[in-house]
Amino acid sequence: MQPPLSKRLGAELLGSFWLVFGGCGTAVFGERFFAAGDVTDTQGAEVGVGHLGVALAFGLTVVAMAYAVGHVSGAHFNPAVTVGLWAARRFDNLRDVGAYIVAQVVGGLLAGAVLWGLARSAKGSAAVVGNLDANGYGEHSPGGFSLGAVLLVEILLTAFFLFVILGVTTSHSPSGFEPLAIGLTYAVIHLVSLSISNTGVNPARSTGVAFFNGDGAPGQLWLFWVAPLVGAVIAGWSFEAITGVDRSSADITGRIQSVEVSPDAAGRP
Repeated sequence: MQPPLSKRLGAELLGSFWLVFGGCGTAVFGERFFAAGDVTDTQGAEVGVGHLGVALAFGLTVVAMAYAVGHVSGAHFNPAVTVGLWAARRFDNLRDVGAYIVAQVVGGLLAGAVLWGLARSAKGSAAVVGNLDANGYGEHSPGGFSLGAVLLVEILLTAFFLFVILGVTTSHSPSGFEPLAIGLTYAVIHLVSLSISNTGVNPARSTGVAFFNGDGAPGQLWLFWVAPLVGAVIAGWSFEAITGVDRSSADITGRIQSVEVSPDAAGRP
């Protein structure tokens, strides 16, 4: 049976919070870190997880929360995923589509607020500006990539992300391994594009830190909504034509056993 909408929205909020907090938090606090020197190194040493660690952090947050609450909400955690599933006719209720997106953005903003508070407590407000792993293009791109380049990459990577999600959630895919395939794909996406745009591909993640980051990020946020949604729709509309697999009757919105539902959630006294 499908859980009530309120439970599914709670799962989406929780998963989106953890994705932004775990992924962006690793980028902010763990990608580079200068440890205090010891008796043989008075200057200290740079340690940290680097781009590989940040990519794995984003991928592993998806894997963990997909296993934890995927059976409740379908583990979208991303407005582009929700829209892509709608385009593929895997999620037909437009009211639920809108509600999912709101929950995902709220979860991302809550995580962004926590990250801002943590960074501010250690570095001060001024030092936080421009240092919360916001997405960007042009002068705000880590590698100086242009608007057009970032737009293309965000569309392309989101489309491939949706192709993987749509593919591994068919009956032809080994059951139980879907979160691993999706999470590893998300990690590869970050390895490709961290230097290009800090990797958007998820409007909730981009929105979650943009306003706390400042430094031009809010003004560039439009691209990190438009590009992922365009890529998601392209994948959703073309998946059946390319693969010949029609799963439009199988919603990815969460399914749990009736024995797992609490009396309150089931609407009984």
